[in-house]
Amino acid sequence: MSRIAYFGPQGTFTEQAARGLAPHDELMPAETITAALTAVRKGEADGACVPVENSVEGPVAATLDGLAEDEPLVAVAEALLPVHFTVLTRTDAGQIRTVASHPHALAQVRQWLERNLSDAQPVVASSTAAAAVAVQAGEYDAAVTAPVAAEHYPLRVLATGVADVPDARTRFLLLRPPGMLPEPTGVDRTSIVAAAENRTGALAELLTELAFRGINLTRLDARPIKGNFGLYRFFIDFEGHLAEPRIGDAVAALRRRCNNVRFLGSHPRADGIAATIAPGASNDDFRTAADWVAAVRRGEMA
Repeated sequence: MSRIAYFGPQGTFTEQAARGLAPHDELMPAETITAALTAVRKGEADGACVPVENSVEGPVAATLDGLAEDEPLVAVAEALLPVHFTVLTRTDAGQIRTVASHPHALAQVRQWLERNLSDAQPVVASSTAAAAVAVQAGEYDAAVTAPVAAEHYPLRVLATGVADVPDARTRFLLLRPPGMLPEPTGVDRTSIVAAAENRTGALAELLTELAFRGINLTRLDARPIKGNFGLYRFFIDFEGHLAEPRIGDAVAALRRRCNNVRFLGSHPRADGIAATIAPGASNDDFRTAADWVAAVRRGEMA
């Protein structure tokens, strides 16, 4: 049985995602995203489940930075969860003066809190589950948590299905040390991070390599490189799998353009959306063109 570290403690959305991604594995809560990644790098866990982006609050910086630095880890699967919160409390609604949660969670229920707990002060916690632990300990009056937290903490359920944006979702990654990639499925996502040169057109050149091959981007984020003010890493997700000729050709071109490229994984998309392939950019088109070049090199002019 594999051991999977996840951003904990027990009762987070990440635990819920980990249950789905690794249903037969032992789950190990970690206090922070960094701690979950470190557990894999030290061999204390075989994989890690962490959030990577939210449809309301955007990318999860700790995950992006953790993937770009230290020993490589590769995404082998992803989960996409609807983000509907449960509010747990140790007192009656009229006595609630403090509400704790992770900053992303507080931002996604701000309107609900204003309507229903207008006298309560929001308080930042390291995770939604850590907020529940603090409420149980008597530090705060209520916590905005993942629904699974109600299974772990003996608190009153004040409200469920709480969300300012009803269709808000968070994407989670299952990360492992580099090894054999999952087989391509036709509904895949590939991710890289590149530190482009600080010059005019550097990012445009990277994106042009994808555009020339008819490859559709699904995400583009920039993060500053620590200790190098003004320099940035670019996290790029796009449709397709590294095993495909068109994707392999594109990743090789990105590596030629920018020596500082790290491969972050190719795996099935949780939303099941198939790749959009432009005319002349299918894998068969790339294979046919490569075969033609090979024939010309052999002197077989076709």
